[in-house]
Amino acid sequence: MLNERNITLIRDEEAEVKSRGDALRDYVIRRLLLMIPTFLGITLVTFTLLQFVPGGQIDQIRMALAGAGGGGEVGGGGGAIAQLDMLTPSDEQLAQLAEYYGFDQPLPVAYASWLLDVVRLDFGESFRYSEPVLQVIRERLPVSIYYGLITAFLTYGICIPLGILKAIKHRTNVDNLTSVLIFVGYAVPGFALGAVLSNLLAVRFEIFPLGGFQSVGAAELSFLARIWDIIWHSVLPLIAYLAGAFAVTTMLMKNSLIENMSADYVKTALAKGLSWRRTVFVHALRNSLIPMATSVGTLLGIFLTGSFLIERVFSIQGVGLLSFEAIQARDYPVVLGFLVISSVLLMVGNLISDLAVAFVDPRVRFE
Repeated sequence: MLNERNITLIRDEEAEVKSRGDALRDYVIRRLLLMIPTFLGITLVTFTLLQFVPGGQIDQIRMALAGAGGGGEVGGGGGAIAQLDMLTPSDEQLAQLAEYYGFDQPLPVAYASWLLDVVRLDFGESFRYSEPVLQVIRERLPVSIYYGLITAFLTYGICIPLGILKAIKHRTNVDNLTSVLIFVGYAVPGFALGAVLSNLLAVRFEIFPLGGFQSVGAAELSFLARIWDIIWHSVLPLIAYLAGAFAVTTMLMKNSLIENMSADYVKTALAKGLSWRRTVFVHALRNSLIPMATSVGTLLGIFLTGSFLIERVFSIQGVGLLSFEAIQARDYPVVLGFLVISSVLLMVGNLISDLAVAFVDPRVRFE
């Protein structure tokens, strides 16, 4: 039977668990509430800047008409001038265009109207594709998620064990050899490495596909053949994606573990007779994972942004390339839609990072 002291200890533990749960709940609620003014600030600044950036949709229509009017020979005197006048939009037509694209409203009214539409998940219609922005992004999102997930799994699945190995084998041939490979990969930008690999292995030797997410006519292949086709198209882009993150994550893991292995608590544990393996892999390793946990949430950004340069090199129709092309084409609804989704994912990712740090480090308290 439990004595009174044991009952008291159990009650104290239950009270502590409940207190930590309440503190965690309150912390998450506070962070979620703080996301609202942060989101409003990000979108308001960007929305305001886009309203005053030259080269918008109406300016592009003007330039297109001017180019059409000046493309032929300027002959015939008054006939050419009359033709040019016909191609030049009048003030009334410009006002109609401004009303059509929503540029005729005052800034506060336009922002409030756009924000209300965003709450209803209506991001407007793309100027370039003449389709709803959410549909345009949804078509590109699976490709970005595919590369983002695989990049995340490979980065942590390879870099953490490699960083541990380099820390244990510090200043040995294994450490020196892997350091050379890592720093070479870090020095070469991912898109440049992708261009070199594409030129050598796709163009010259024709080992891998030149680009794209899958082959033309892949829909007619069997399920397994289609999966293999996607994997075969993903080899070179994934190498380019992993080039920079691979080096940073590996060295971060190695340096963190080396720092903890030289800490006083590790020396004390070894002096008390604890085995070296248990001291390193149980105590030192857990504290070494704290810097890694802080970057877990940022992986959500990889799902969207990725690298538009790598997507451009390999002709990957991802969201990163879509946002870059939208900025070039002044497709403001797509730019704002991308901003909304990426901002929300970034803020949620930061919250996940904080929770991951608290899970790894029991000293963290949510006050």
